[in-house]
Amino acid sequence: MEIEKQRKIKHWSHLQHPLVFAEEQSNQTENAYCFGCGEVVLGPCFSCSECKYYLHQKCAEAPYEIGSHPLHRHHSGFFLLERPLTVLGYACALCKEKRDMFFYKCLDCLFFFDIKCVFLISQNLGQNFHEFKDDAIQHQFIFLENHKDELKKVNCSLCHESLVDHSFYVSSECKIYLHKKCFEPIFKIDHPWHRRQTLTLQFFEQKSFCKLCKKEDDYNFFYHCFACKFDIHAECAWSKPIIKDERYHEHPFTLFWKRDSFICYACGIQGNCICYTCSICHLQLHKNCTALPRIIKVTRHNHYLSHEYFLEKRELEEHLCQICFDEVKTEYGSYQCLKEDCNYIAHVICATENEDLYYPVEQGDQVEEPDEAMESSICVIKKNGHGEATIVKHFCHEHNLLLEDKMEEDNGRNCDGCMLTISIPFYYCSECNFYLHKTCVELPKTKHHWFHRFVATLQPCDFVSCALCGRLCSGLFYQSLGHDEQFNFCLRCAKVPNVIKIQGHEHFLFFDHKCEWQCNGCGEEGDCGAFRCKKCSFALDFACLTLPQAFQHKCDPHLLQLTYDDKNDDEEQRYCDICEKKRDHPTDWYYHCSTCDTSAHSECVLGEFPFIKDGITWPSYRHRHNHNLTFVRKVDGYPECVYCHKLCQDQTLECSECIYFSHSKCRWKR
Repeated sequence: MEIEKQRKIKHWSHLQHPLVFAEEQSNQTENAYCFGCGEVVLGPCFSCSECKYYLHQKCAEAPYEIGSHPLHRHHSGFFLLERPLTVLGYACALCKEKRDMFFYKCLDCLFFFDIKCVFLISQNLGQNFHEFKDDAIQHQFIFLENHKDELKKVNCSLCHESLVDHSFYVSSECKIYLHKKCFEPIFKIDHPWHRRQTLTLQFFEQKSFCKLCKKEDDYNFFYHCFACKFDIHAECAWSKPIIKDERYHEHPFTLFWKRDSFICYACGIQGNCICYTCSICHLQLHKNCTALPRIIKVTRHNHYLSHEYFLEKRELEEHLCQICFDEVKTEYGSYQCLKEDCNYIAHVICATENEDLYYPVEQGDQVEEPDEAMESSICVIKKNGHGEATIVKHFCHEHNLLLEDKMEEDNGRNCDGCMLTISIPFYYCSECNFYLHKTCVELPKTKHHWFHRFVATLQPCDFVSCALCGRLCSGLFYQSLGHDEQFNFCLRCAKVPNVIKIQGHEHFLFFDHKCEWQCNGCGEEGDCGAFRCKKCSFALDFACLTLPQAFQHKCDPHLLQLTYDDKNDDEEQRYCDICEKKRDHPTDWYYHCSTCDTSAHSECVLGEFPFIKDGITWPSYRHRHNHNLTFVRKVDGYPECVYCHKLCQDQTLECSECIYFSHSKCRWKR
């Protein structure tokens, strides 16, 4: 933040204009809201009248960087960011909310404080530290008060009551929250699972194993026995004795400390020690399963699902979970479709383990079917006698588009939506070179994609990385903004269903978000999920699944066909005719011409950027040149690359302001 004058500042969040200081908002006819904290601006503020941009004085003067924080001591500092919505994993560590305001992020990890919580902590520092010490341990807590409703989503870790309008202590790493009255008794306890010795509260940075929940983690609070090395999580030791919430179950659940394992009736998975029972319904549940929503909507199914503790229909046939395709045990809980004529069923853990793939439905809302109404991308201008749209206006193009179902010869054009070779039927513009497949034209402008639960909107883009296949692409994208990050789906990936049958494999494939198998198409291992086979160890990532079935390359006069299985045992035949290198794995997919016996790596055939539109501007942050560059597939005269000094023949970057040509692959060289 650079001060220009006494009453003006240049702020990092609004660099286009200076912000002018005012003691109060001059326009009293309407409320102005601070872009820093989201609150109404009533007192001193900085503002840009041209953009109607406002910041409270304290938000504008908040430091861009802060040093190590008492609630996050093991890393060095934080820096301020403008909005949390595009940051992976964002949630304020203190209030546990994802509020649309400035926030501080740890320099070394995904630990966040929003700006209102930073103000709350700052005003309570000083005399409000409490350290509990003896010969072996030390804990640090911050005492907070006068917070109004800032922490409305957080309850006391000991008594489980709300912290709203109460003074409280919060521990290092924001693991424990305690009312002032609950604070002193916590440091030493006698627990029914370990009656021989008293347990003492410890903060462990190293990994420790909880004997109750059977989970291991680090940087957490444990109750520890120094005599026998017995450890249990503090939150496990403080489990609520009675849970009563009619939103999830009509009767209360009572805590029962079990000495052995049990099967949870709600989800069918084994539990340990911490068991909640309903004596009326004869149920025993995991702690987390006492709050399972009764009705949910998952991204992979069009109807609502209802949680049932057992299948009412006692058919003998096997019931398969439609997410993981393992058997669903009918004697335990599952989620089942509410429609009588639909047999969709899913394991509880499969339906609810990822919050981006489902959402709970409030009681009473499930009477109506989910609203899947989708906005059309086109306005129909004219129809033929069969009711087919022959002239349409697409939202992404200025001219009308005409339907064509004949193509005398290959015109070398690509669809401006999916960037694949154009094929019939398609729509075209008679005034300019703009083409769209009929299937791309008919895609809705908004839709719910099965990959996550947020609404996606169709948008034209020149240069965007697809979140599914990872390729830099041009064309039309589905864009969605969830609570964690923005997703961009290219049309090739957006059209793929979550369960699919492909030419290259005999069994159907389903998408598994947790799959980290080696891809059978390219041999790479991913960490973002893959389509896999239930019957064999076959997996494909989005990049290989969406490879073009045929592609034209200058190495062969014919179209090269995507080939899935190399049955030729001759080692010499496994060499690429473009790069003259051997394929890494014999089972890797490749392109082949049976007429000329040409074989080539898929990456050699496609090139580095097969789906980038010719002539687009290559942004300066994607290369080392001082000016923006233009991407061209073919350049006249075969100029010399400024980096490798070889001739540029295809996929070249050129500068319109100076004499500059480079291969796209050389763009990062110096």
